[in-house]
Amino acid sequence: DPRIDARTGRKLNPSEVFVRKHQAAADIAEKATGIPAANILGQAALESGWGKREIRTKDGSNSHNLFGIKATSNWTGKVAEVTTTEYIGGVARKVTAKFRAYDSYADAFKDHARLLSQSPRYSQAVAQADSVRAYAQGLQRGGYATDPAYADKLTQVINTALRLQQRSA
Repeated sequence: DPRIDARTGRKLNPSEVFVRKHQAAADIAEKATGIPAANILGQAALESGWGKREIRTKDGSNSHNLFGIKATSNWTGKVAEVTTTEYIGGVARKVTAKFRAYDSYADAFKDHARLLSQSPRYSQAVAQADSVRAYAQGLQRGGYATDPAYADKLTQVINTALRLQQRSA
């Protein structure tokens, strides 16, 4: 049972289960980008509510999009169209948006790594990835999310992911 720590027999909380489930994919993304796995896990956790708010496709299947990456006009893969909250002029509004859909979580982590490492919008965040706060602020400045409190929220969740990683090491 993935919800039980094999060494101690202790029941894991949902956040611990999330980190353990996605640690290997985050480690691969770290090797590809230089972005610490905890930063990547923290962003996946924030965007998906620790896996509780995963984006579903029209037929109800999982999009595996843990990062809330939108399907812009250059995206040629599958999509999931859902209602989401966007901040427009600082005001939260419900809008319908298209998000990328993947065949697996591994594909989502690979695409996220590619997006961050290849987009000039996020070069500052990637360059400062050794500082959780600077990384989060760089993503917000690059326009990763419209939430004006995104950097603060992301910093907090990455720090939680770091603690959970240390606990399971």
